[in-house]
Amino acid sequence: MYTETLKNQWFSNVRGDILAGITVALALIPEAIAFAIIAGVDPMVGLYASFCIAVLISIFGGRPGMISAATGAMALLMVDLVKDHGLEYLLAATILTGIIQFILGILKIGRFITFIPQAVIIGFVNALAILIFMAQLPHFVGETWMMYAMVAGSLAIIYILPRFTKAIPSPLVAIIVMTILAITLSLDVRTVGDMGAITRSLPMFDLPNIPLTLETLFIILPYSLPLAFVGIIESLLTATIVDEMTETKSDKNREVKGQGFANFVTGFFGGMAGCAMIGQSVINVRSGGRGRLSSLVAGVFLLFLIIVLGDIVTQIPMGALVGVMIMVSIGTFDWTSLREIAKIPRPDAVVLIATVAIVVTTHDLAMGVFSGVLLSALFFGWKMAKIKSNEVVKDGIKTYHIKGQMFFGTMAHFVDLFDYHADPDEIVIDFSSSHVWDHSAVTAISKVKQKYENINKKVTITGLNEDSQTIVNQVGLSSSSGH
Repeated sequence: MYTETLKNQWFSNVRGDILAGITVALALIPEAIAFAIIAGVDPMVGLYASFCIAVLISIFGGRPGMISAATGAMALLMVDLVKDHGLEYLLAATILTGIIQFILGILKIGRFITFIPQAVIIGFVNALAILIFMAQLPHFVGETWMMYAMVAGSLAIIYILPRFTKAIPSPLVAIIVMTILAITLSLDVRTVGDMGAITRSLPMFDLPNIPLTLETLFIILPYSLPLAFVGIIESLLTATIVDEMTETKSDKNREVKGQGFANFVTGFFGGMAGCAMIGQSVINVRSGGRGRLSSLVAGVFLLFLIIVLGDIVTQIPMGALVGVMIMVSIGTFDWTSLREIAKIPRPDAVVLIATVAIVVTTHDLAMGVFSGVLLSALFFGWKMAKIKSNEVVKDGIKTYHIKGQMFFGTMAHFVDLFDYHADPDEIVIDFSSSHVWDHSAVTAISKVKQKYENINKKVTITGLNEDSQTIVNQVGLSSSSGH
């Protein structure tokens, strides 16, 4: 069984996985550099992270064919930590992020992806797109027209080239063309080399140079927690998308643990925290990548490109990278949501807008998602907290046919449904069109029975389904009941 699984996940699609992995590696270079720059660290931090995470997740992840590396969502959360405390604290935060994710994987948090509503998912994606775009704006400050021309030229190549060929990722072609132009014409533009040195060297194991104190923990923990949750959320969302594209299932809890292990190790090899990449994973699948080999090849080939072409990478103009990132933001944004927002239920529209607003305002993707989920739960609770009854009087017996959900949200309203003193001596409460969910519901039913019995009227409970009867029996309902 193990041998068969190993063969299916690693060697069932060798040619397709290798070609897809090479394509992804080529497309990863500009994004890894750009995300490192967003975080305010040396480009090598992003490149090393992408190499380490891609290789490790190919082995330990739960979703074959999914690409994980340095991402914009994670980079945005690192800015203040790098600015205030430097790279070493970021590496320590990356290690702690991995530990937190691994523990959450053991606790099987992966199953909670099913509790994230579609409106929150769309809001999350759109907010991420907006934040990536906003992060590019500072690069235009104080720049000449050449910066704008390079961005425009890069975008033109990115969007026009795929109409003729998709053999090579158009973002990579845009960067190559703009780099050649900048070098041959000796253009006075900012380059990646101006942002930090790129060394043609292998990542080496090293411990973060920080004091091992509680003070250090209190510095990095407020960053590691959101990094862990954002990484988990984006990875699980991406895994769900790849599941749908490939019509296969994946182990979400193993994926969470794999992401944690990958980040933990990456922090010791000079890399920043990362997670699954929606864009790169889609590129991989559409390029024919299905197995774990595609992610392994992407990571190894990326390192090969760094070692062999490192000197050229330093001459990449920033205008080309900004163009790539604008393309990423445009491609990430769900434009159909703008057209459909007037058609979807109003509560969903409010959740979507609120998620986007909170994320863009706070720059905290986890807070936006949690707020969106909480708001969705409140709207759902409000919708469910409606209960009514149809009354029928026959042969001196009044029957209340209850319609709606019986839980803590309908407890007070349920007690007020009955006309205690005006009702006849025999009362039947029929729950055939209802469901009893919790202790509060049983308490409410007991209150109603007690009110009638206090004025010497008989109450019969009927129509409870099996689950409702079970919880009534567990909690205990005063007096006798029939069903």
